[in-house]
Amino acid sequence: MEYPDKNERWKRAGVDDNLLAMFDASDEAKDAHQDTLDDRIAFLDVVRASSIVPENGKPPTSKIFGAVFHMLRTGNSLEIIVGSYKLLVDLDKHFPRVYLSQSSSNSPPKLVVVKEAWSPFIDSLDNGTAEAADKQFSRPLDPSSFHLLIEDVAEIISGTKFQAASMEPLRNMLLFQYLVIVFEDDFLPRNATLKWSMQRESLLSLLVGSRKINYKSLMKDCMAIICQLSQLLQGEFSKHLELQQSSQSKLSRNCHVALSLSLFGVLKDTCVSMEKLLVMIMNLDIARKKADMEGHTSRADSPRTPLMEIILDELAYNKDSVPLFFKTFSEPKLKLEIVVQYLWKYITKPSVRTRKTSDYIEDATFVGALKCFLNKAGTKSIMKKIGVDVIQFLLAHGFQAQLSILSNGKADANISGGDKEGGVSALVDLCQTFISAFNNFRSTDAQMEILSIGKEALFTAATIISVKS
Repeated sequence: MEYPDKNERWKRAGVDDNLLAMFDASDEAKDAHQDTLDDRIAFLDVVRASSIVPENGKPPTSKIFGAVFHMLRTGNSLEIIVGSYKLLVDLDKHFPRVYLSQSSSNSPPKLVVVKEAWSPFIDSLDNGTAEAADKQFSRPLDPSSFHLLIEDVAEIISGTKFQAASMEPLRNMLLFQYLVIVFEDDFLPRNATLKWSMQRESLLSLLVGSRKINYKSLMKDCMAIICQLSQLLQGEFSKHLELQQSSQSKLSRNCHVALSLSLFGVLKDTCVSMEKLLVMIMNLDIARKKADMEGHTSRADSPRTPLMEIILDELAYNKDSVPLFFKTFSEPKLKLEIVVQYLWKYITKPSVRTRKTSDYIEDATFVGALKCFLNKAGTKSIMKKIGVDVIQFLLAHGFQAQLSILSNGKADANISGGDKEGGVSALVDLCQTFISAFNNFRSTDAQMEILSIGKEALFTAATIISVKS
């Protein structure tokens, strides 16, 4: 992987001019015309053939990158939108902007940042204007533009702009997916260094810390999107596809089928991308908290509400979103932390210390929360505050997340032992405590209906006990 030096870039300028002649940025209105469509597909093929196919291919110049980015943002055909998206993703894989380089097995990996590499975001995320970027779609984005994109995606998924004949849903969701890939490729190598000086300079950190966005509003939009996507992917998708008669006249039936299938796949991938974005931001919050405790932060690291708190507030405010969110969010460690913090917000703590409660120590873990359900008075209190169904979802998803952590050998020291035997014992204890808590929870309300997710979790716990005991 090499970026051309200054002299070579000058030599390639003429080649780029000839290549860009195939692409007329002012001609996007004719994108649906076959001649223009063929020219743009040929342009994408030539860029791929010159940069990716050769063993020692060179990365395209910023102008070429900008032209491909322009196609993704303005394309009016399935071939152009998907083709430009795939090309940008492949180019980023072949020519990473940020990566870890290790010269020898004994030396620690070194973070390499290619400053001359093109980026879909402006150099300093608090410079530039969204207005200028929106007028020239080949130009990089700023935080305001990203926030507007999130708002557009939220509006599309809510159904107000969801029409099968429109390319806008596909275009905006693929653009969002690409930008998340860019965030990920930039953040993960920096986060692996465990150095706040590197983490704070990530594109993600610059975005969430930008003065140009309302951070809380952005995160709430992201939460709304992931919950709405969860609902769509549970069989509601067909209800949101408006195959109107007027649209049928513009697009062939085969084109409708292809676009509908593409949208369904893109919806699933958008859901995955949104989870990746939320996970990265929460990991950034963890890194910032650690750096703050170690005295590595400064006034430049302006305080903001951790995403975990925003998620908990949103789930508490709208309890109907609890099953939708947890069905979609799958990262075990963070999922478990959200469940535990949610439960402990409502678990009653001793208000007056007596001889029996003077030695009370809050066990703020999932197992500690389960033990609180062994007390009928406490169970009644939390049932009244949260609701029967929400508790079942929380307990079942928390149990699944804890099992995943234990099975991967990543159990917290408070839950599992360091050796294999201790791990098996912790696993059995977890299952027994879960069954006891669930049975007491069920006996407190004899009329409650056990949800399918609760039955599955109880069956899993019973099976593990029978096998491991």
